[in-house]
Amino acid sequence: MAMLKALVVDDASFVRDLVKRTVRQRFPVIETTDAQNGRRAQSLMSRTTFDLVLCDWEMPEMSGLELLQWMRQQPQYAKVPFIMITSRGDKDHVIEAVKEGVSEYLGKPFSPDGLSRKVIKVMGRRLKEAMEGSGKSMAGPAEAFKESATLLTQKREPPGQPVSAAPEAESGKVAGAPASTGRTSPRNNMSLASIRFADSTLKSVVKDINLTEVRVIAKRDQVFPGILDQAVVDIEVGEDQMARLNGYVHQLQAVDKRQDTDFVGVTIRFVDEDPKKLEDLSRFVARFRAGNR
Repeated sequence: MAMLKALVVDDASFVRDLVKRTVRQRFPVIETTDAQNGRRAQSLMSRTTFDLVLCDWEMPEMSGLELLQWMRQQPQYAKVPFIMITSRGDKDHVIEAVKEGVSEYLGKPFSPDGLSRKVIKVMGRRLKEAMEGSGKSMAGPAEAFKESATLLTQKREPPGQPVSAAPEAESGKVAGAPASTGRTSPRNNMSLASIRFADSTLKSVVKDINLTEVRVIAKRDQVFPGILDQAVVDIEVGEDQMARLNGYVHQLQAVDKRQDTDFVGVTIRFVDEDPKKLEDLSRFVARFRAGNR
């Protein structure tokens, strides 16, 4: 029986489900509830007392930072652990969250081990006693996850052969592409992208993009993710302005029908529901299509 309660807050249902799944499998004494934004979380927290909050930063209606500020003003939540889980990892944002009383900061995309370590760190003795009281051991995160075949975030090394073959062959434009993020080259109109995963970054060329997903082509000699792995796609939407779009790996496929193909196509399906992010994405899609006419 669960003895502790955690609230998971994120506008993307995929991320909420992933966090809840990880917490349940690693810490069966923690019961999880979720909310799609800070406003909904605030309502739940006013009716129920939670022992841990795991929250995204960028959400519609009320951001994670605003929820944290409100939470620290409530006597019952003044010292409750708050883990900010977000793709915003720049120094200024980390400092801002620390000033407002964040307990820990976890960057997206995260690994189950990384999330587990943060939960253990902020919950401390209380979690240990609850686990021991239920007859569960506090084994290290790696050992705990080895037994789980249902986690969505297991990494794969560069494939010996691609997962599937695309029906059409495409030219290998990735060769020699410089490391970049969402920028369009004035020489050839290629949009170069760096897609971040929990343990690696994939350098690639954007082949197509819409409001639902992006398809990129990457050289096969890199570390590739697994199906359903979390991803963050950084897109430059203006001068010194970056949109960080959360998603997951929807498909991996060969660029051509040869088993020894040098390139692999990766499709990232977006999960964000934040109107601001969708607006930024719309502008990039329009610019991408105009540059490839």
